[in-house]
Amino acid sequence: MLEAIKNFFRTSMSPASEATDADNRKDLRLAACALLLELAHADDEFGEEERGHLEGAIRRQFGLDAAQADTLLRLAEEARAKAVDLWQFTNLIAENYSLGQKMVLAEIMWGLVYADGRLATKEDYLMRKISNLLRLEPGYLAEARKRVEDSGAGEDFGALD
Repeated sequence: MLEAIKNFFRTSMSPASEATDADNRKDLRLAACALLLELAHADDEFGEEERGHLEGAIRRQFGLDAAQADTLLRLAEEARAKAVDLWQFTNLIAENYSLGQKMVLAEIMWGLVYADGRLATKEDYLMRKISNLLRLEPGYLAEARKRVEDSGAGEDFGALD
């Protein structure tokens, strides 16, 4: 599986001339997608609204076509299923994303949570847990949530790359 992930990123995600920065962005993309998938599955219901929001956000944020987004989500699902905790994903993001990028990710996560029209207790808990692991202060999490509630779920909030 690890070789499949590496091969996917080598062949379809970015130009070879940006090797080290591109490799880091690829790992970050996988980590962000794995967190989003974890959140999508938090309430044990991963419906069409959530799937549509997630796929759209991945395509917009990372500039992927439908096939690339599908492959990234499949690989992220495999990584998520094999992970023993969220730290491997959140630590990579916490170390490499700016505060602004973390806020964008938090807004995407809130949009995903609200995509089905309701906030489950497990989703709320997981949002707080992930935000803590990302080293986002509670005020930032509340700000991201308010922007999503005011704008409506599914909005495009900026770029993660």
